[in-house]
Amino acid sequence: MAVAPYRAPWWLPGGHMQTLYTYFCIRPRRILYRRERWELADGDFIDMDWLDGPPRAPLLALFHGLEGNSQGFYARALMAGVQAHGWRGVVAHFRGCSGEPNRLPRAYFAGDSAEVGAILARLKSVNGDAGLHAVGVSLGGNALLKWLGEQGEQARALLQRAVAVSAPVDLAAAGRTLDRGFNRRVYTAHFLRSLKAKSLAKLQRHPGLYDRRAVAGARSLEAFDNLVTAPLHGFRDADDYWRRASSKPGLLRVQVPTLLINARNDPFLPGSALPRPAEVSPSVVLDFPAQGGHAAFPTTPFPGRIGWLPERILEFLRQDIL
Repeated sequence: MAVAPYRAPWWLPGGHMQTLYTYFCIRPRRILYRRERWELADGDFIDMDWLDGPPRAPLLALFHGLEGNSQGFYARALMAGVQAHGWRGVVAHFRGCSGEPNRLPRAYFAGDSAEVGAILARLKSVNGDAGLHAVGVSLGGNALLKWLGEQGEQARALLQRAVAVSAPVDLAAAGRTLDRGFNRRVYTAHFLRSLKAKSLAKLQRHPGLYDRRAVAGARSLEAFDNLVTAPLHGFRDADDYWRRASSKPGLLRVQVPTLLINARNDPFLPGSALPRPAEVSPSVVLDFPAQGGHAAFPTTPFPGRIGWLPERILEFLRQDIL
């Protein structure tokens, strides 16, 4: 059965309300994961949290958002849906996001397509002939889309289908939006508390990476990306990083069937920055509801649920087997 178009609850007007209420007031049920640590060729590691199921069932890999993890509300809601459908799931933690600092100076970033590709290749190698699907949320959605655009037809050897949710496909537009007004005081301040704490702790293991006082005083994502994200990952500055790591220019080259879900009232990305049909390949389906906030999409009844998003994702991913 097709999932109905998204409709926001009347008592949650606007993108900010839908986002903040979902993040802080709706609690999906806990998911019991099995953690597996992957040692990497460069001496670092990543942690994979598995939701086990029938061995030959399709596998859904989730790439989380900025400072996210497997216990985030959207991860738990999606994995609950995966379990209900008899599938298997795995949340791939970006470096430093699983609760333990990673070993190397580098961390993760919004255009980390090489990391996404390496994770998917390894999952494919251990998954046999069972179907492999990928979902990326927010930052993870941009990284997944960037990989899909770079790989083109070759990505079909690894993935059957993909979904990106609330992906900041234009990082410059998203960064400037998050660094203004209410967004800067609430969302950006929330992210910076975690990002700066991790970065300052990293200086104890890797002295001299960057200026401690400047990082501690950063009050915007642009400032933080200038000081930390860009130089650690091979970019000149924040502008260079935002331009080169954005996935939007590569959407015309995506060949894996891919669904983009973005609310037009997403407080992280202005609706004017969303890709138009002429800016994506025929393999990309655009679903841009007027309401929904950032990776939220709460539904009735009160006090709210987040069942629409997992069902919409799984409906799209299951099309090849229905």
